[in-house]
Amino acid sequence: MAVEAFPTENDHPQADAYAGDPVFDLHVGGKIEVISTVKVGDADDLSKAYTPGVARVCTAIAQDPALVRRYTWKANTVAVITDGTAVLGLGDIGPEASLPVMEGKALLFKEFGGVNSVPIALDCTDVDEFVETVVRLAPTFGGINLEDISAPRCFEIERRLKERLDIPVFHDDQHGTAVVVLAALRNALKLTGKSIESIRVVISGAGAAGVACARILLQAGVSDLAVVDSKGVLSKDRADLTPVKLSLAHDTDGPSGRLVDALDGADVFIGVSGGTVPEEAVARMNEGAIIFALANPTPEVHPDIAHRYAAVVATGRSDFPNQINNVLAFPGIFRGAFDVDASRITEGMKLAAAEALANLIPADELRADYVIPSPFDPRVATAVAAAVSAAAYTDGVARA
Repeated sequence: MAVEAFPTENDHPQADAYAGDPVFDLHVGGKIEVISTVKVGDADDLSKAYTPGVARVCTAIAQDPALVRRYTWKANTVAVITDGTAVLGLGDIGPEASLPVMEGKALLFKEFGGVNSVPIALDCTDVDEFVETVVRLAPTFGGINLEDISAPRCFEIERRLKERLDIPVFHDDQHGTAVVVLAALRNALKLTGKSIESIRVVISGAGAAGVACARILLQAGVSDLAVVDSKGVLSKDRADLTPVKLSLAHDTDGPSGRLVDALDGADVFIGVSGGTVPEEAVARMNEGAIIFALANPTPEVHPDIAHRYAAVVATGRSDFPNQINNVLAFPGIFRGAFDVDASRITEGMKLAAAEALANLIPADELRADYVIPSPFDPRVATAVAAAVSAAAYTDGVARA
């Protein structure tokens, strides 16, 4: 018989301070658990689920490794892995403190995509050690979701893991954000009558999300794009850029200057950096502007101010319309990748996910306060998964 044991207030003297708080109450004992998919009620069940029967399955997999997808959980299980160096808006809080977020991510994978996942918080920040650890863990999993790892280390970690593993590796802070931003932007452009090829976009923030948003927008057809970090617009003439920023500067190179200068005549502002954009800078944007101020909990441009100058406004918060929420992307992306045993997640698969998300809202239903579906729209994960699976075949990475 299974026995459940949950910590009580007596396990830690400070726990009394949080008793009765509904958020802390929800987290008691954690938010996820492992459950059996088969019953073990007698000796016959035990002999099939474990020894001696399980040895036959092990032997078959040893002879034909591809059978691991059918006879274990690997084909539908993702590792949610962090080092706790860039957790939400909290920064470097360490692996233990990151666990509530990783558990939450695992919960969302299951609830929205039917994907099993295991939260793993690594006590190492060295890139070589991190990569080697994940490579050694990889045989257990069908995919790797990197989470809350600080830039620029996150770029190198993802690149090296993609090179060494033949399963999907996805840094959600980068690509999940980028997919949802592109989907919302496509619909906002339909409302404002502008084309993606003709707009001028300014991205505030050159970390994981900012770089990924810039890359996917370039692939989607944006040609006039400025990315701004704390020291100004990324330019190939700057001597202080990391290799990732320098590469992006070569692809987006424009006039140097500060954020306020870049916003003069801009059609779209995407904030993924925090801080506050002065209202006078927002006022310099073009008529019918689009503002996605995604910093949490405080948007770079408060919606009350943004609405004075913009036709469409989005944030990262759930208490305002048009929430840019990664849960719209990652469950369906992994679901679609797993369904066709994709060896990796391609740029085409991400673009397909964004298009599928955007197309869930018919043109006659689009409104300024409804350019992106709700995370609770039951169509989301299915539509994204189908588009991702189809794109995997097109890009030649589907193996099933």
